[in-house]
Amino acid sequence: MTKQPYNSTVLEKPLLDDYQVGDFFLSSPNQTLLGKGSMRTVPRNEEKENQMEDLANRVAAALEQAKELGHDNPIVTGAIPFDYKKPAHLHVPETVHVSALSQEYGVGRTLETDSIPTYDIISVPEPDQYKNGVEKGLAHIASGQLDKIVLARSLQLTSSDSVNINELLHNLARQNTTGYTFAVDLGENVDSSLCSKTLIGASPELLVSRTGLHVVANPLAGSRPRSDDPVEDQRRSKELLSSSKDLHEHAVVVEAVAEALRPFFKKIEVPKSPSVISTETMWHLSTEVKGELANPETSSLELAIALHPTPAVCGSPFEQARESILEIEPFDRGYFTGMVGWCDAKGDGEWIVTIRCAEVEEKALRLFAGAGVVGESKPEEELAETSAKFQTMLRAMGMDTDLSK
Repeated sequence: MTKQPYNSTVLEKPLLDDYQVGDFFLSSPNQTLLGKGSMRTVPRNEEKENQMEDLANRVAAALEQAKELGHDNPIVTGAIPFDYKKPAHLHVPETVHVSALSQEYGVGRTLETDSIPTYDIISVPEPDQYKNGVEKGLAHIASGQLDKIVLARSLQLTSSDSVNINELLHNLARQNTTGYTFAVDLGENVDSSLCSKTLIGASPELLVSRTGLHVVANPLAGSRPRSDDPVEDQRRSKELLSSSKDLHEHAVVVEAVAEALRPFFKKIEVPKSPSVISTETMWHLSTEVKGELANPETSSLELAIALHPTPAVCGSPFEQARESILEIEPFDRGYFTGMVGWCDAKGDGEWIVTIRCAEVEEKALRLFAGAGVVGESKPEEELAETSAKFQTMLRAMGMDTDLSK
């Protein structure tokens, strides 16, 4: 059993079985957390355009109010969008349960059914339009405006049947036991009636975690699709580790993460070279940046805000990349490439980069995938990378679709 990061109840049965639509769910390699109900909501800042400003103080105030209402040791959970001008969706659950990962998963725990819903699929943008967008990004890089830009695609899927969110979450968790599986209720009111919208996914990337003074960030950048052929699969892994294009892309991200965290640390560890990690669908270059906080009052959320968004999901320089994304991408990212996680009153917490995800609303899903564009990038390869990244969600839905055509 893992050490409890706050006062919580440890359940005997798997928390995944206890999940209901509307709950907050986050599983990591270390623990699984399930939050139910809402005691307090973190308000938006009506006076500021930048919703990241003062967010840590608003979270601290919500936690203090929850204590005054009788919560012994509350935490804040939820999601923060990509665009800093959009409000965060954070609240203090009424109850929180935690368990070790070993309680959650096992052979045969899938909830897959024999009947797979039929979906109408619309690509936004279409594949050729996406490649044109990559060309625009490359032009910005060639002109010296950018070093890197991350460009994304979305898929809009609609069905005659309601999406079974519980089944989808079970399948994601079962297929991604080494990553971070999440479900966040976005709780929007539409036409005065409660319309459930859920952010769901299985991300491989830890933005930052804090336990006491110990902090870990694990940026990923540089990817290859997996192959069903074991020989070809290993070849792709080795190629990724020797690719000058991907090593450069990765180094840009690691340097930015280290620079953002260094002011908070009294010591920091940054490996000289990356390793390769795998998910069911992708190989990724990975570097674990570790450090010891200089000030114990610095919360996990403050660290996450200092990092967000990293060049792994936006580009560099940040503001120029962000403006180019808004110009090139024909859709609103919402919470895609934002972050999902939790923070307690002591400042401990865990924040995950919101990738390999979808927004689910009744009979519709909106999936997202992005790829990092640098000077050596080729539009057709970036299209193939996004197509491979969509497979995490599509396989959990029981689908196997070629999205590169």
